[in-house]
Amino acid sequence: MAEYSYSYISSKLETRPTAHGFGSFVTEPITAGELLVIWGGLVMPRDKFMELDDHARSISIQIEEGVFMAPIEADKADYINHSCNPNGGLRGANNLVAMRDIAVGEEVTFDYAMSDSAPYDQFECGCGAASCRGKVTGNDWQVPALWERYSGYFSPYIQAKIDKLRGG
Repeated sequence: MAEYSYSYISSKLETRPTAHGFGSFVTEPITAGELLVIWGGLVMPRDKFMELDDHARSISIQIEEGVFMAPIEADKADYINHSCNPNGGLRGANNLVAMRDIAVGEEVTFDYAMSDSAPYDQFECGCGAASCRGKVTGNDWQVPALWERYSGYFSPYIQAKIDKLRGG
């Protein structure tokens, strides 16, 4: 019988401990556009989501204005960390794809500005990227420099908000 999960993670990734908990690292070369993760879980409104503990919220994703997806049970797909210089981006609300080729040994990351517009998981950033913002907030999607850098990789609801700000 086939093995099933609430989420999908590429067989080219492995979960390993990091200084901040766990992360997902590349074990075979990945090409730009390749599917890395599909997150699944319980979909809930903000009020119910805020009742979850800090850890559950930290491994969840915002999928729409006021709507969140929390894991049913933590699995390897939930350990994709933030970076201000990510190699992964969103295709849709809950699929993560490679924004560029990713080499063996690299940690897969995405910028939470691609999905979050609520302050449920704000933190001091220690990603070490030259472009590090220093703090990750629910307002980071509003930074115009990110609109160009992550064009095509924002969650659809965030892209609609950006388009509205641009007058489109």
